[in-house]
Amino acid sequence: MDQLILATECDVVNEVICAPDDVKELFEFTEVIFSIGPIGVTKTIFLFFLAAFVVVGLLYFGLRKRRMVPSKFGVVIESLLDFVKNDIAKDIIGPEGARYVPYLTAIFLFILVGNLFEVTPLINFPITARMAIPAFLAIVTYVIFVFVGFGRNKFRFLFDTVWPKHVPIGLRWLVGIIELVSIFLLRPFTLAVRLFANMVAGHLMLTLLLGSGVIFLTSFPEIGAKALVGIPWFVLGLAIYLFEIVVSVLQAYIFTLLSAVYIQSSVHFEH
Repeated sequence: MDQLILATECDVVNEVICAPDDVKELFEFTEVIFSIGPIGVTKTIFLFFLAAFVVVGLLYFGLRKRRMVPSKFGVVIESLLDFVKNDIAKDIIGPEGARYVPYLTAIFLFILVGNLFEVTPLINFPITARMAIPAFLAIVTYVIFVFVGFGRNKFRFLFDTVWPKHVPIGLRWLVGIIELVSIFLLRPFTLAVRLFANMVAGHLMLTLLLGSGVIFLTSFPEIGAKALVGIPWFVLGLAIYLFEIVVSVLQAYIFTLLSAVYIQSSVHFEH
């Protein structure tokens, strides 16, 4: 069982699970599927823009016609917007959270759609399993809360972070260094890595369990009863498949919630 990663070509007679030459092939799609002028569009780029268009479509078709009795689709979209507005923006940031609702709604829906690509037939790849995308979203959040912090509190935002007055004077330098590193260096990194790592782990598990299960079952003529080992693998993969739907929603919520928390720490810096 020293072979752990599924490959596209597998010798099921001699190897239990085969390994690809490079594990990155599960996450990197460098092949250009079409070009727009000099720009080559890979699968990842295509899925990135597809997720954006899906979000725009959901909002447009869900909100374009306000009715006394909204459709079921309209109710779902309005419920999502109310959830972000009331349960995240206003509950975390406060009354001033209304101005950040468009951004929080956009990242919540974009991450949710991008995560659910993992369990979407014929796609089966979460775009958030590419570090560049969570990193980009985390940097946007970082820029917002830093600009808000300096805009509302001027240089007191930096000075009170480095020299926190609520801490005993003998410990201020130590706490100040910790806060400086935490707020201005670690926040965007941890925000991105949390989303990235969870989606990578889920993608690997689904690829391993479902893929290897299919390979064993379809190899029954060659290996006989040994192929039955694919049944528990495939069943466990289906369980992970359902679990990943929950993870996809949860990770979109956590990223949006933490973004709101970071913005709140700048809006109400005095607390």
